[in-house]
Amino acid sequence: MADFPTRPDEVDAAWIETQLADAGVLGGARIVSVEWQSIGTGQVGDTARFKLQYSDDAQHAPRTVAAKFPSGDATSRQTAAAFSLYRKEVLFYQQAAALITMRVPRAFAAMIDGNGCDFVLLFEDLGPCLAGNQLSGCALLQAEHAVRQAAALHAPTLEHPLLDADWLQPDPQAIASLRSLYPQAQAIFRERYADSLGAELMAVCEALNDNLELWFDRKHSRRSLLHGDFRLDNMLFDIGGGAEPIALVDWQTCAVGCGLTDIGYFLGCGIGSALRRPNEAALLELYCAEMTRLGVPLTRDEIWDDYCIGALHGVSTAVFSAAFVVRTERGDANFLSMARGACELALEHNSLGALKRRMEHA
Repeated sequence: MADFPTRPDEVDAAWIETQLADAGVLGGARIVSVEWQSIGTGQVGDTARFKLQYSDDAQHAPRTVAAKFPSGDATSRQTAAAFSLYRKEVLFYQQAAALITMRVPRAFAAMIDGNGCDFVLLFEDLGPCLAGNQLSGCALLQAEHAVRQAAALHAPTLEHPLLDADWLQPDPQAIASLRSLYPQAQAIFRERYADSLGAELMAVCEALNDNLELWFDRKHSRRSLLHGDFRLDNMLFDIGGGAEPIALVDWQTCAVGCGLTDIGYFLGCGIGSALRRPNEAALLELYCAEMTRLGVPLTRDEIWDDYCIGALHGVSTAVFSAAFVVRTERGDANFLSMARGACELALEHNSLGALKRRMEHA
């Protein structure tokens, strides 16, 4: 049994006080009570906001904090443990967050049990803010903020020694499981969404399923730390009541790979084709300009194939996640939105062809 709280109702004033004191943000203040409420829409973890009451002067102490816990759903929790999702997020805050210039919440505590199922994250509350919503889409300015943040993750970690850390290495057993389960996921996805996703778009999903060896064995032209689920649901806008434009949360799928995986994923399944199509070239130019400013010169021609291949990450994520996390009404709408946008990009730009070219020249 974990020696830290794994549900919001297990958190008490003493535990939060200890964590904030150890983090050096409490001063001499004492917490006398906490109240909590659920926030967020995550399907693999549960998040809550805690309102803190103090007994004495707490001028510089936080009035609220946020915490993340394992999902209350057994299926989601087992999937997370099998693919080390909770471990990755905790270790991201322990080891990687300080290396990047991307805006992420400051973690006051990051703990995980040896079983990989029980964890807790306690971090700064970035509210009031506007939570990104996959189903509502975003404005162009918000997409631009996100693209800049992607560069702030990819440039500082390009070929960084952290990328060789054991927790970021692919688990052969997990990869083998993913390969073996993917056709089953595609069958579930096909049965569930055949009437909702256009036939030409479902054909993209089928084509990826037919070329799994190419997908799983693909080579990356350069390596950076990836967010892995770089879309609106994992972004907070106008944080601190508008003091800052954006922050990124939910690091359970962080990984090592080409940074354009995040960009292809975001412009495909993240923002939807209506915003992407008229602004695609400008957003790619913005990413190249930010990477160049941060010391990694890139041009749109250089990144094009990697960008197109990145869209397939949206296809595979939508297919696999739909099959193996708890099913909800919003989840169905979410996975359809992701698949639709990613498949449209992949179809328009022949992403599978770009993947085949990459493998032929690897």
